This record gives sequence, C-alpha cells and structure tokens, in this order.
Amino acid sequence: MKKYIFPALAIAAMMVSCNNSAPKMDEQPAAAGASTTGMKIAYVEVDSLMTQYTFAKDYSVTLEKKSNNARNTLTQKGNALQAAVNNFQQKLNNNGFQSREQAASVQNAIQRQQNDLQALQARLETELANETAKFNEALRDSLNNFLRAYNNDKKYDIILSKAGDNILFADKKYDITQDVINGLNKRYKPAKKADEKKAEDKKEEKK
Repeated sequence: MKKYIFPALAIAAMMVSCNNSAPKMDEQPAAAGASTTGMKIAYVEVDSLMTQYTFAKDYSVTLEKKSNNARNTLTQKGNALQAAVNNFQQKLNNNGFQSREQAASVQNAIQRQQNDLQALQARLETELANETAKFNEALRDSLNNFLRAYNNDKKYDIILSKAGDNILFADKKYDITQDVINGLNKRYKPAKKADEKKAEDKKEEKK
C-alpha cells in the first residue's frame, strides 16, 4: 500500500481586485514596501498555512485515518493470502491433495484471491487519490476566495506562495502568512460530526 503524502498547496501568484468587503483582521502584517517598479508584493508561507489553518488540519486527519484503514484492510487480506499460499505449498509437499485436479482447483482459488487483493488495492488507492485531490481543490478555493476579499482593502499587486526554497529570499515585511491564517480560521465553520447531525435530524422528526 502506498503511503499518501498530502501535497502542499501551490498557491498561484495572482493579480486580485474585487468589490467585495474585506474581512476585518485582529492582526495586521508589517506594512509591505513598494518595489522599485511600484508594485506592492506579499507572500504566504505554505507550510505554516497547512499546519495552522484548521480546515487543512481537520482534513489531513480525515485523510490519514482513511489511509490507515485502507492499509490495515490490505494487510489483513495480504496475510490471509500468504497463509493460503503457505498451506497450499505445505500440502503439495506432503502429497496432501487427492489428485492433480484438486491441487489445481486450490491453486486457482488462490490466484483469484490474489487478483481480488490487487483490485482492492487499486480501488483504495484511487479513492485516496480522489479524496486528496478533493481536499486540495477545496483548500485552494478557500484560500483564493479569502484573498480576493482580503485584497480589496490591502491592494497587493501580487501575492506569492513560499514553499521550501521556491523563493530564494524574501524580506519578512512582505510576509502576510499569519494574517491570512487568522482570517481563514475566522471564516472556517467545521462540518458537524455525523452523530451530531443524526441527533439533530431525529429531533426535527419528533417535532
């Protein structure tokens, strides 16, 4: 089973302007100076965003649980297949089959079991990949929507993503990461747990 590493969001550099009201923030980044070309630039640390934005943390936990469940399922079925192979080999070595046809039948059953396991692995990996893609898209949309409103007041010409060393050097005065994280977390409303939702649905039915 492949271990899925949730990819860091690549935030597109964007020119943003819109007429929506900008959210009010508790904390403000240090004022960003203009470059020699007159452009107002800022950047967001992707690693910090992924570890401090509550939505990203919640979804990462969900993805990790699904990955672990899939891995455990494949491990159990893989162990069962290995046990069947070992039993077949032992009986074959000890002349435990009454006929070649019986041995061939058991061997075919093991082959089907192996094929089923491979198909299951492919399906689970596809489901995890799709779920991860869904997460990345939701995260990207959440960030882009926030930045459009945020930039209505800030008026940055470009907001860049900083992940690893993709930006070799940037003065901290251009860093708006914490301000963006604060704003995203204020906007974030976690989905209610399934049990809580069921309980509320039952209350509504009784009314």
